[in-house]
Amino acid sequence: MSNQQALNYVSYLQLDKILTAQSPRSQTKSGFEHDEMLFIIIHQSYELWFKQILHEIDHVMALLSQNQLSNALATIRRILTILKTIVSQIDILETMTPLQFNSFRSFLESSSGFQSVQFRELEFALGYKREAMLNQFSTEIYGYEQLQHHFQTPSLWDVFLKFIAQQGYSVPATLLERDVTQPIAPSEALQATLINIYQSDPWMGRLCERLVDLDEGLQEWRYRHVKMVARTIGSKMGTGGSSGVGYLSSTIKPLWPDLWAIRANL
Repeated sequence: MSNQQALNYVSYLQLDKILTAQSPRSQTKSGFEHDEMLFIIIHQSYELWFKQILHEIDHVMALLSQNQLSNALATIRRILTILKTIVSQIDILETMTPLQFNSFRSFLESSSGFQSVQFRELEFALGYKREAMLNQFSTEIYGYEQLQHHFQTPSLWDVFLKFIAQQGYSVPATLLERDVTQPIAPSEALQATLINIYQSDPWMGRLCERLVDLDEGLQEWRYRHVKMVARTIGSKMGTGGSSGVGYLSSTIKPLWPDLWAIRANL
């Protein structure tokens, strides 16, 4: 008879690993600072959601490559719902006052959200690529191979351009054959094509609008994150050595400028 234990809720979700993954660093007479547990769990939750978003983005790219527009739209809708969830988690984090955060902040040492490999991977998967950011990470850090993969391979934007080209729309060859490790630059020729799509093809226009929703959703998360940091640490330097609020504010900008540039001409 096999001694293997039957699968159950605890073993399937590996709760023995998840629920023991919180290791507060602060020290008090009674144990650790109360609010550090919330800080850890919120950020671990973010990383799990980032993992799911990356999983869904890869799926969207595969679906568009297979000309499955309806399924791609449904998957983008799921990503948008997840983004709303992670934005709402900031409300929970903001129940922590500046004094409560400062009670354990020094124990974080140099650790910072700036060092989130998965968030950088998410930026790369969407097309916001900077080699300097890739070089910020040691090749030995967990997740580096996936980060490098999304830096070197086509982003969702590149797959979108190939998809609309396959539907018969004019996309400049320079965009279809571009170096996918470079940042996305606006194109007036592409903007003319996007205007044509909006004016003549509601189904394809819907895909464009869902991408705008996704772009806006990420900007919304960045904005809420900036305001949360501002109310918590003010103008202080970030724990990882960044300029804090100043750096975070500079990141609030569109991923896909062409989809925003055409608004005045629709």
